[in-house]
Amino acid sequence: MKRLFGLLLLLIGIASVTPANAEELVLRGTYQGENIYVRNPFAPSGVGFCAYEVTVNGMITTDEINSSAFEVDLSVYGFKIGDEVVVAIKYKDDCMPMILNNYALQVKKPAKFDSISVKGGVLKFSTSGETGSIPFLIEQFRWNKWVKVGEVRGKGKNQPNAYEVKVRMHSGANKFRVRQTDNKKISVYSKEAIEIVTTPAVTFKATDSQITFSAETMYEIYDQYGGIVFKGFGSSINISTLQKGKYYLNYDNAQSEFSKK
Repeated sequence: MKRLFGLLLLLIGIASVTPANAEELVLRGTYQGENIYVRNPFAPSGVGFCAYEVTVNGMITTDEINSSAFEVDLSVYGFKIGDEVVVAIKYKDDCMPMILNNYALQVKKPAKFDSISVKGGVLKFSTSGETGSIPFLIEQFRWNKWVKVGEVRGKGKNQPNAYEVKVRMHSGANKFRVRQTDNKKISVYSKEAIEIVTTPAVTFKATDSQITFSAETMYEIYDQYGGIVFKGFGSSINISTLQKGKYYLNYDNAQSEFSKK
């Protein structure tokens, strides 16, 4: 029995061994939906790698860290955006791992819009103060509402950034804006950019099987209860599958209605 007890103590001691003069690299912040990426050099002895243990909020991770680079997967912990996170990386003496995206636990705030313009179907805007690669949503004012017509991924660099996006124009005055929403659901908007298009307004003809436009256009069809049944871009819509009744049609820069008999 004494021999067995001694063996257990030996095993416990081996499992909890900490290298002499070991160090710890700690990253604190809040969960932003991103994982942590680490560069892990070889140990000075030439045997194994620098990092030997990683914990997340005090829990030892099950990630594979015995390689020159590894990922700390935060998605497995069930964190919600904004939850406090502490990642601790223990490493051997005379070497140090490097966290490649140490901004991953920083709150991402919306950028500042410096300029916006639209000409010839190309929307241009510039930003500064970006704190993360947050999407920019392109919105166009159509049918008495703002409609999302595009999206571009933010560069995320804290410097002046420039963007160009092709947009579809309708007849008359085209009004655009850009919106960015951070992880706390706070949105910021650019100023509005306007371009006048002098092409003729689009018209349509409706039969029980098809709607035909005089030119390609964005469109939406709603039923009498406000539910959307078709949405897209083109010169015609196959409506043969629609049930009988009254429908509302948004197209070009106009709103109308038709009945399916």
